[in-house]
Amino acid sequence: MVSTAAFKESLSAAAPAADLGAPLAGLWWAAKGDWDRAHKIVQDEDTADAAWVHAYLHRVEGDLGNAGYWYRQAGKPAAKDSLEAEWERIVSALI
Repeated sequence: MVSTAAFKESLSAAAPAADLGAPLAGLWWAAKGDWDRAHKIVQDEDTADAAWVHAYLHRVEGDLGNAGYWYRQAGKPAAKDSLEAEWERIVSALI
């Protein structure tokens, strides 16, 4: 992936690119509406980026307490903007 636009274009595929790391793969599946698959991908990853995506996923789920824990693990402030804006921000940061 070289750009956010290319990442978004890849959402028309049946699966994410094989070379995506876990955090971006999780965001890819989240955008496709597969929260469970996205969560499984990032839940056992021990990186700040995976924790950030994990926080986002719990925010999507509506579990703000759990999201807060994962934002702290990621070293990021809890997001207050829309889920769409946060997804874009994380993708842009990880690309």
